[in-house]
Amino acid sequence: MPKFRLLALAAAIAFASTAQAQEVVRLGNLKFAHYGAVSYIKEIAPKCGLKVEEHVFAKGPDVMQAILAGELDVGATASEAAISGRANGAPIYVVAGFAKGGARLVARPNEGIKSIKDLKGKKVGVTRGGIHEVLLIAELTQAGLTASDQPGKDVQLVFLAFADLNQALMGKNLDAIMQSEPQSSQAINKGYGVEVMKPYDTAIGEPVRTLVMSEKFYNEKRPLAQKFMNCFVQATKLFIDNQAVAEKYVRETIFKNQITKDDFEDAISNSPYSYDVTPEHIQVTTDIMLKTGVGKMRKPPVAKEWVKTDLLEASKKSLGIK
Repeated sequence: MPKFRLLALAAAIAFASTAQAQEVVRLGNLKFAHYGAVSYIKEIAPKCGLKVEEHVFAKGPDVMQAILAGELDVGATASEAAISGRANGAPIYVVAGFAKGGARLVARPNEGIKSIKDLKGKKVGVTRGGIHEVLLIAELTQAGLTASDQPGKDVQLVFLAFADLNQALMGKNLDAIMQSEPQSSQAINKGYGVEVMKPYDTAIGEPVRTLVMSEKFYNEKRPLAQKFMNCFVQATKLFIDNQAVAEKYVRETIFKNQITKDDFEDAISNSPYSYDVTPEHIQVTTDIMLKTGVGKMRKPPVAKEWVKTDLLEASKKSLGIK
């Protein structure tokens, strides 16, 4: 074969290899400590033979809207947002869990709030429509308390974005907040909040944060979907096995040194990285959402029909993870 043809063939092979390595996955994510391993996927993606474009959103329902608009292939969100999204037509599957817990009821010091029952007559901040609202209403219901953002109930709810809850508590505009991590740990460590409880004693238990894929990506791009899942499992295993790496990435890259070592450690102790999710957990969460009225659902989805963990199990098996 002439030399120029050999060179052309080599160039074609190199181009094909580069093109394959640059297969793109569009990922929606949130800015929380326990979402860190999902964010880290983009850092190791080239080694997995793909490129991950991460888009950060303010809250889970925004991720669902982006998937509905066809702008994302994969999204990381709380289970509530995934359930509401699926119930209202989002073509998604839950394919993994990436963290559990991640919620804490924090009160102002010296307010005498020691338990959920002490919230009667108080103003409590929470982000509307998220898993934290589901957990708060489930806890209040279990304690026999009513709640609304309108007058006349036992507890007055104040709906604020996650980023604004701490400021409102510190400014004494709220008596308590149901907050995520690391913000709840920050409130406690800086002294303007005290822990009342971790809200895990309802039927939901510790809420699982879910990794979802669009049906189109899952069904039509299986090899790429499996590559992405392999990368997710590798990133998560690294963060579980090596907390120093996780801490450095979350504190320095995600939060730009705005959280301390104690904030990170306390946050992850309440929201550990993980892989797994079950249809049973998603179904219980769906049932409680329906019962409490949090998250408007046109048609509550049946978990066993859209929780699909085959990609996850294949990835875990290939890496020897049980």
